[in-house]
Amino acid sequence: MLTLRIDFKNFHTRIKSKKNLKKKLKSLIKENSEILKSLSLNYKNNFNKKKLVKYKKFSNFRVIGMGGSILGTQAIYDFLNDKINKKFSFVNNLHPQNKKNKEKKIINLIVSKSGETIETIINSNILIKKKDKNIFITENKRSYLHLLANKLKADVVHHNNFIGGRYSVLSEVGMLPAELMGLKSNHFKQFNNLIKDKKFLNSLILNVESILQLIYQKKFNSILINYDERSKNLMSWYQQLVAESLGKHQKGLLPIVSNMPKDNHSVMQLYLDGFQNNFFTFFYVHGDKSSKLNKNFLLPNKKYLKNKNVNEILYAQKMGTENVFKKKNIPFRSFEIKKRNEKTLGELFCFFILETIILGEALNINPFDQPAVELIKKETYKVLKS
Repeated sequence: MLTLRIDFKNFHTRIKSKKNLKKKLKSLIKENSEILKSLSLNYKNNFNKKKLVKYKKFSNFRVIGMGGSILGTQAIYDFLNDKINKKFSFVNNLHPQNKKNKEKKIINLIVSKSGETIETIINSNILIKKKDKNIFITENKRSYLHLLANKLKADVVHHNNFIGGRYSVLSEVGMLPAELMGLKSNHFKQFNNLIKDKKFLNSLILNVESILQLIYQKKFNSILINYDERSKNLMSWYQQLVAESLGKHQKGLLPIVSNMPKDNHSVMQLYLDGFQNNFFTFFYVHGDKSSKLNKNFLLPNKKYLKNKNVNEILYAQKMGTENVFKKKNIPFRSFEIKKRNEKTLGELFCFFILETIILGEALNINPFDQPAVELIKKETYKVLKS
């Protein structure tokens, strides 16, 4: 068990790491970096909840951003969708034929730490209408989007410059939209409780030790086996967190998302019998409502499905797949979510962020920059200017 809301089974083959990870974790918590402060209840968001009341009467919202500026918010919206009665749409890529929203009244949330993200600038230019109401989340500096916000007389919420996009989900970047969704932003803030929980910290350390050993065994593909339709964007958030934080100096992990059971019919054969440089994370959520099979349309040779619902079948597939992995000695860990709410998601965000930072420390990688990506931005700028 990881927490009261999350059942966690670590990799079934584990060798103790020679690195003193407990010491690294204690040092990290004691250091209380600005990144970790943003995870805690003590962090002061750069927005006033009372000032958001004027926006809560609206039903339609559109978030425009890229990468860490939007993935965490998408994860929140999808994972907790049954608690939300607002409609949110997300624009997180360039589409040559991007169409304007037909809704008459819409609130745009434009999010970019630098205020210079080219895709966000282009999408804002094409999609924002004169009558739209807009909120910009960006750094407090002279930038294209800050100037645009001033021109549109829009509200501006300042993105703290010490928080990188992929670590920003529990700051104003994710918590302001969460408030507009009608969620309780303070419930996401579980960091203060988790760092006092010895079981959680021990599970975290054992998990990182296992991943380090797998890396030393040249297993570099971290494959997410997801059995929850509403966690797809949580997986995408995790994918960016790991890839962009650890992929440096010819090191790192390649996170790959596989959504089940669809991928049983495409890549599972490769996972089981192909090259063996992979390790796996199983992810399942309990408790959702599910359609029950119609027994009147079941033929006799499928009687074992009688009275089953879709979730029971999904869970059976997960357990069956794990059993095959055990028999083949394929390394995997497993998360089973017992309750779908803000606290659970906050715990998951904290676990994966801490895991990534400690892995970076252990591999002598700075998990907070992305120098290679900056090169592409510079080269794109040269091409557009030529």
